[in-house]
Amino acid sequence: SVQEFMTFTSQLITERSALGSRASVKEQEYLCHVYVRSDGLAGVVIADTEYPPRVCFTLLDKVLDEFSRQVSKLDWPSGSPTTISYSALDGYLSKYQVQKAPVS
Repeated sequence: SVQEFMTFTSQLITERSALGSRASVKEQEYLCHVYVRSDGLAGVVIADTEYPPRVCFTLLDKVLDEFSRQVSKLDWPSGSPTTISYSALDGYLSKYQVQKAPVS
């Protein structure tokens, strides 16, 4: 499934990335943009190849900064969407989503 692909790919590229690094990895028809902060908190944006990488990394910066302020560092390693509430993510995804014009 798409969810399994995204989860597996995100985990794999995060595990292979050094602390304090940013990278873009092509996987199938997507670019996976990963940012692993020096404190170990990481985020991944999976986007099509037309979406600007600079915007992906801006989104990752904002989301990880806000997440680190709202969620205790003690909860990061064992947390999951069912145990950590971070409602701001939906707003960020909505704000950064590109609406494509309908084809006529």
